[in-house]
Amino acid sequence: MIDVEIKKVQPNDPDLLRLIAKLDEELLERYPAEEVHGVDVTDPRVREIVFIIAYAGRDAAGCGAIRPLDSKSTELKRFFVDRDYRKQGIAGRMLAFLEGQAKEQCFETIKLEAGPGQPEALRFYEKHGYREIDKFGEYAACELSICYEKRIG
Repeated sequence: MIDVEIKKVQPNDPDLLRLIAKLDEELLERYPAEEVHGVDVTDPRVREIVFIIAYAGRDAAGCGAIRPLDSKSTELKRFFVDRDYRKQGIAGRMLAFLEGQAKEQCFETIKLEAGPGQPEALRFYEKHGYREIDKFGEYAACELSICYEKRIG
């Protein structure tokens, strides 16, 4: 298993922004632009979001975030591992780290949105205990959205 260090970072971290740009490129290969749901890092509420980067040595290999939805739920956002680092256990370690952060903040559930163009992501989430739920929030009217939730508290 590859040696990985996970660090919390600010929303304007250059490594984070580079990884998010790669994520967006990949999502745009799979979905129309209106079906790609990002995070506005200029929104003042961005301070409520916990952003992380997984480093493999000095390389930024993956990123993720949790964004509060309400007092009981947070949402997994911008979860991505660079293609060069996939299938090495990095995503599982990032997910466990973010679930731990959510527990520390006393959230009871983590929700997320993905889509049919990401079958590997859907399998990953299901393998880690996430179960499909009705579409929520901004995804309710999105034809290609598939939403999941995991109870953590």
